[in-house]
Amino acid sequence: MTDLDTRAVVAPGSVSRRRARRPRPYVAQKRRSLLLTVLLWLCVLYFVLPLWWLLVSSTKDNAALFTTFGLWFGGDFSLWENLVQLFEMRDGIFLRWILNTILYAVVAAVGATLLSAMAGYAFAKYEFRGGKLLFSITLGAVMIPLTALALPTYLLFSAANLTDTPWAIIVPSLVSPFGVYLMRVYAADAIPDSIVEAARVDGSGEFRTFWQIGLRLLGPGLVTVFLFSLVGTWNNYFLPLIMLNTSELYPITVGLAQIQAAASAGGGSQAVFSTVITGSFVSILPLVIAFLFLQRYWQTGLSSGSVKE
Repeated sequence: MTDLDTRAVVAPGSVSRRRARRPRPYVAQKRRSLLLTVLLWLCVLYFVLPLWWLLVSSTKDNAALFTTFGLWFGGDFSLWENLVQLFEMRDGIFLRWILNTILYAVVAAVGATLLSAMAGYAFAKYEFRGGKLLFSITLGAVMIPLTALALPTYLLFSAANLTDTPWAIIVPSLVSPFGVYLMRVYAADAIPDSIVEAARVDGSGEFRTFWQIGLRLLGPGLVTVFLFSLVGTWNNYFLPLIMLNTSELYPITVGLAQIQAAASAGGGSQAVFSTVITGSFVSILPLVIAFLFLQRYWQTGLSSGSVKE
């Protein structure tokens, strides 16, 4: 047998050996996936454990909070008693705080979403003088902390006699630089220029094009900005603290903090730890419901734009 024949015979075996070694990368890929799965579960525990602690603590009385394990139920199941005490405290003012928070958060979130959508659409689809400069200023505003703007905002609203009113919470929350940036980026890809030009050829005005075509294509972006604005206004504490003086206008965050501060100032004679914790648990339920209701529109819109012909 010649050398050429020997190479011809050995070559198929070497190819088969090389083919037999191919599954090795899949083993490494499985190991990497296992590591990512473990890290993902650790992140889930990091976010879920505080919610679980809040749920468990809402079922305990003041004594059981400090004598039982924090991450499991113990003592008497006092959730109903805590809820009754919470809603009967100070003639049912907690219900008023819930309604105030819903009003502030929903109105501010809807307004911030519409303003962000209009500004983002204008930045993405119109060429005008100073547009890049204005968008750069908007990006710079994202980096400014809200606490740095609290005192100037208070001075402006005080000069306009708008402090201690619902407008002192709603109007500042309408401005969302991050929402403008997000909608500008999303509108640039979600709304083709050909659709806008076709609408103009058909005689549609700019506002009608935005309202009937642009908003429908910006669905997932609108839901994202709405959720961010809703959560931000709902959890806002510092702005209502400096703007409001009347307890009937407080949101949940300031109201619960005031109850806890009043109880602590009384030398601990009125222990309301379980009541405050139960109020905190009740305050997050609307946010959870809102996210569960809106996530289907979020996921549907994202998946519908993921495939292009």
